[in-house]
Amino acid sequence: MNILVLNGSPAGQASITLQTVLYIQQFYEQYPFEVLDVGQRIKQYEKDFGECRKKIDAADLIIFAYPVYTFLIPAQLHRFIEMMKEENIDYTGKYATQITTSKHFYDVTAHRFIQDNCDDMGLSYIKGLSADMEDLLHKKGQDEAISFFQYVVWSYQHGYHEPVLYREKKEWNGIETTIPDKEVIPKRGKIAVVTDTEEGSPLSRMIQRLQYNTSFETVVVNLRDFPFSGGCLGCFHCASTGECIYKDGFDAYLRNKIQTTDATVYAFTIQDHGMGYRFKLFDDRQFCNGHRTVTMGKPVGYLIDGDLDDEPNLRMVIEARADTGGNYLAGIATNKKNPDHEIDRLADTLHYAVEKNYRQPQMFYGVGGLKIFRDLIYEMQGMMKEDHRFYKEHGFYDFPQKKKGKILGMYLVGEMMTNPKLSKKLGGKMTEGMLMPYQQVIKKAKKKMGNL
Repeated sequence: MNILVLNGSPAGQASITLQTVLYIQQFYEQYPFEVLDVGQRIKQYEKDFGECRKKIDAADLIIFAYPVYTFLIPAQLHRFIEMMKEENIDYTGKYATQITTSKHFYDVTAHRFIQDNCDDMGLSYIKGLSADMEDLLHKKGQDEAISFFQYVVWSYQHGYHEPVLYREKKEWNGIETTIPDKEVIPKRGKIAVVTDTEEGSPLSRMIQRLQYNTSFETVVVNLRDFPFSGGCLGCFHCASTGECIYKDGFDAYLRNKIQTTDATVYAFTIQDHGMGYRFKLFDDRQFCNGHRTVTMGKPVGYLIDGDLDDEPNLRMVIEARADTGGNYLAGIATNKKNPDHEIDRLADTLHYAVEKNYRQPQMFYGVGGLKIFRDLIYEMQGMMKEDHRFYKEHGFYDFPQKKKGKILGMYLVGEMMTNPKLSKKLGGKMTEGMLMPYQQVIKKAKKKMGNL
């Protein structure tokens, strides 16, 4: 079995993820491992894909190895997958899996993205390994890595793989958006429409409809116009200093042209089960803000050219991005059914959210994601100084163990509940006691409304 490792980390051989691959290799010397540093050498491979094609043709098993970046894979690996598809390589009989490192912040969406694209290419996909950044330093993590690869070898030898989720590609024909004669609408506030569309495309018509129907001044930011020096390097320079190591001006571009508006609308065409390489590049480079949710409270919306109903993983990414960032998701307008109505509703909802300063409390996507970063930043505060300062200022360090009064109170309640005599004596009074604080809140609200 010839194994090809597609190292998607921009750190190349210095990748932490790659170390897990190299560790596994020590126990499987009977199999040749070939590593392509596609994340670090993406610009070179864009010019000449010949070397990559030869190694892919010779491979029996392809391992996608990468650190998870902003819900998905690094932009550099995203671009490489685009090229794998463009080359029309025959992947019949080839297997694929993945090894990632992260703090388990939406590793599930990254893994599903790779699986979906493996299905597209006809690769037989075997479920991958999601490791914590430090797992390989401990025996448990080392054992898990070896156990995982034993399973991969066994699956390959028996011809087993995950069921194909996308059996056939559907031709997409969206419903055309209509653009009424332009009316002069008083403009209040400002919306940034971030896109990578071309003029005259279905998506550009959707943007025009939004511009026509909104009372906001709309600033269209086309990512095609920005001279990106490259994708995020994962160097964490920004987490320490607050500035990106690149000197292409993206920090100022993001903060002055996009983040100063009252709301943001992202407009894209679905590509490869995602937003496309250029949007992923933009997303990764937004890490110049580190782990700081600097746009908290601002509503967001989406204009999507494509069938979102067939992309559950992409929908999850969209919803999770908003919830984790503390942004109210005002709506997602697509051109599948009734684009005019959906775009108009999005425009109205954005106006309402901005005017009323409407926010929704975070749900699991946001609460769970933020707690992962809360613990990470606190532990790494010495290096991630700007992140630590931001988390302190916004009260994100809500560690349960600091609520000593509540913890002691729960010990007391626990003792009362496990004491047969007290438990019998209290009966339903325990529940009544738990309800009392809530009843007081309702009582105060009733009194307040009576005084209006």
